[in-house]
Amino acid sequence: MDLIDKIKEIANRYDKQAANIQTEEATKNALIMPFIAALGYDIFNPSEVIPEFTADVGIKKGEKVDYAIKKDDQIIMLFECKHCGANLQNEHASQLYRYFHTSAARFGVLTNGLIYQFYSDIEEPNKMDEKPFFEIDIRDIGDNHIEELKKFAKSNFSLTDILTTASSLKYKGELIKCLEREAEAPSDALVKFFVSQIYTGRATQPIIELFSKLVKEGLNEFINNRINLRLKSALSQPQIKAPQPDPEPANAPIDEKQDVITTQEETDGFLIVKAIARQAIKLDRIVMRDTKSYCGILLDDNNRKPICRLHFNASKKYIELGRSGERIPIIEVDDIYQYTDQILKVIDDYEKVGES
Repeated sequence: MDLIDKIKEIANRYDKQAANIQTEEATKNALIMPFIAALGYDIFNPSEVIPEFTADVGIKKGEKVDYAIKKDDQIIMLFECKHCGANLQNEHASQLYRYFHTSAARFGVLTNGLIYQFYSDIEEPNKMDEKPFFEIDIRDIGDNHIEELKKFAKSNFSLTDILTTASSLKYKGELIKCLEREAEAPSDALVKFFVSQIYTGRATQPIIELFSKLVKEGLNEFINNRINLRLKSALSQPQIKAPQPDPEPANAPIDEKQDVITTQEETDGFLIVKAIARQAIKLDRIVMRDTKSYCGILLDDNNRKPICRLHFNASKKYIELGRSGERIPIIEVDDIYQYTDQILKVIDDYEKVGES
């Protein structure tokens, strides 16, 4: 089983057993120990995975970090564990900070079993950085994360290889977070930069306030358009056809869906809804179900959670939001973007019901 399959298996276990993982110890047993094992370390060998690792730190005696990982008789990683419901904060890494300079480990990992934050001493030798250089969430892990995670596996572990890319990973991650913050709430500095690029008048406070809203809308529309283009590009790639089954006998039952034809406009509409919905939820939660009378776009493939229905089979086009039953006329598929707020509200309402 590949590493990504092992990690996804752990994430699926959490989805099924979340109600039973109520303590830090349960989190360790159900999530963290399997994660360490997935990296190839023998969790049942105390000379390789040391639980409750103790080292005297200054005047503090007997403090423990949850796990120390050894390879070639050298401690290479320290794990500090929290309950899966914990929101990881800097103060949670306090023991890692204290232990870091007293051990040979160059990497400290702070985790709640779902999110793993990897720390090192990139900015100042022998002093753990305040921010992680690499972070993953096992519920949303991609190929790029796996390639970096493989470097920590027992069979691949190379201090030099990891440290070579750690600096760029750290600052790229911080840059992405910065861009996310700016897209959500543009800073005055960013707004003033755009004002200076496209506005010839004086940047008065009313102009700054106007552009603040425009910059936010523009950034989000730019991101959505890029996602839409990539989705279209992916769907336009030639697909490998599966072997065709033998012809059915003449008296075989008729598949009621065989006459359903998904048009390009319906596909485009689906991609636009995905581009909008990604602001609130993961893309794989949005599913299209086409029928003879309309094209349904559902949350979690649940027909009781329609995000919208696209009525594109007649000369006039309509979109039906949620369970409203109201058909709203549109002229072209791109008009769906005009209902971004309403689509996000439909999703938010479903999510609130799920949380209650």
